[in-house]
Amino acid sequence: MLRESDSPLGVADIAERLDIHLNTVRFHLDALAETGQIERVHAAPAGPGRPPLAFRARPGMDPGGPRNYRLLAEILAVNLATEPEPVTRATEAGRAWGSFLIDRPAPPVPLTQEQAVRQLIRVLDDLGFAPEQRSAGGHRQIGLRHCPFLELVETQAKVICPLHLGLMQGAMKALGADVTVGRLDPFAEPNLCLAHLTTAGGTP
Repeated sequence: MLRESDSPLGVADIAERLDIHLNTVRFHLDALAETGQIERVHAAPAGPGRPPLAFRARPGMDPGGPRNYRLLAEILAVNLATEPEPVTRATEAGRAWGSFLIDRPAPPVPLTQEQAVRQLIRVLDDLGFAPEQRSAGGHRQIGLRHCPFLELVETQAKVICPLHLGLMQGAMKALGADVTVGRLDPFAEPNLCLAHLTTAGGTP
């Protein structure tokens, strides 16, 4: 109603047009104002005293409209997959984002390997990978129980998985610790991908 109106509407106007209670109108107006979809303005004074409040829709597209980020991700993934050396480019893109996402200590201080791994675990958890520390034969690993881009992996694994590897490598490099992720085994188990931790020199 506010979008279709040529002028701001007061609470009483809206309640009358919709045939609902004034308090119901106020409740929904407050909610719309909090999300930035409408704004409060002063109506023209009808007599002495403070001018009554009126409401109008904010200009521009509705911020509450539908989103399709999966389509955007598919477009970018397909574009990356058709570029020369897609695996290398995907890994480099992941490293750049990993470096951006990690929280560096302030002031910068050297981190132990365990501290750096905990930082990486925290980032992966925030991103929705459901990570868990594991070990096999004395080698340290991180199991990834969930893939936030699972639908894309089904068609674009050759860039999505290297992107994940690069993200972990970039995060560890930004921390400056003597540990990194040397390899990522997609679906090492039916419900788990496996990241293998190594020292900076490549020793497991």
